[in-house]
Amino acid sequence: MTSYFIRRFLLIIPTFIGITIIAFVITRLVPGGPIERMIAERRMMDNQGGGGGGHGTDADAGRGMPLSEAQIEQLKKFYGFDKPILHSYCLWLKNIVTLDLGVSTRYHEDVWQLIKERLPISLYYGILTTLITYLICIPLGVMKALKHKKLFDNLSSILVFIGYAIPGYLVGIILIVVFAAHFEWFPLGGWVSFDFDEKTLAGKVWDVIHHSILPLIAYITGSFAVMTFLMKNSLMDNVAADYVRTAMAKGLSFRRAILRHAMRNSLIPLATHFGNNISLVLAGSFLIEKIFNIDGMGLLGFESVQNRDFPVVLGILVIASLLALVGNILSDICVAITDPRVQFK
Repeated sequence: MTSYFIRRFLLIIPTFIGITIIAFVITRLVPGGPIERMIAERRMMDNQGGGGGGHGTDADAGRGMPLSEAQIEQLKKFYGFDKPILHSYCLWLKNIVTLDLGVSTRYHEDVWQLIKERLPISLYYGILTTLITYLICIPLGVMKALKHKKLFDNLSSILVFIGYAIPGYLVGIILIVVFAAHFEWFPLGGWVSFDFDEKTLAGKVWDVIHHSILPLIAYITGSFAVMTFLMKNSLMDNVAADYVRTAMAKGLSFRRAILRHAMRNSLIPLATHFGNNISLVLAGSFLIEKIFNIDGMGLLGFESVQNRDFPVVLGILVIASLLALVGNILSDICVAITDPRVQFK
């Protein structure tokens, strides 16, 4: 098994290169890059200022260009657009190895610094969403399997399906309108209050929790149904298996047969999904973050794509792709721990 996981970790390198080179080529070929955006913003500023703020040459001004050819070439050289794509990618990959993610074309700050500022928020919501989802869906799925087609199963299925049918961002809007705007039980949004620094330690903890309740409900809504029914269907299949009937025939009670035998095998499908959820810890949902005014990784990535801030887009891609690749390996480890029959060779 050790050699298997060593090979899997070594495969991360070529897979990572394949993912990043495709994304890097797309950022170079897509129209409307960061330099074009700067030119458009400068032209808008010149138009609002009466056209007297341009610094280009007379020939450039006659063509409606707010920047001269020399200034554009300097920008291309600064952001690495003056070199061939393969050469630029090799330089970018070399910087990535030295943990240099580049400089944002929109914020003009270090990309890693921008990501690091939003990383705790994304980790907080992502980890809590994953934990709450597993802690609620596993017991709920077990109860639904043991009470199949009974009143509890039917009522809970209706509620779960309603939650699955409504998008998370729509749930967020409803929660804000009802519980934040109408009843004023929760804040309208944000990560913390404006006077957060002035609060005591207990006040800070409560302030974070108070701001987190509505967004967490919106986050959990989407994955609730999938995990619940996955657990229910897996447990029902195992309860009907021969080894459970054999265990009960040898004297084990139904409860002990479920807990000691069927339960562990029923967790295998959920274990395969655990690693895949790792990448979602940082991804977040830009719509939910936009609705609740949470400045996390999802919103940063969405705004970076909108503004053609390719260094930030590639920086987030580096982190997300590494998490996804490591998550796949963690899925295999979880399966091996859950199912002793699995032998990786």
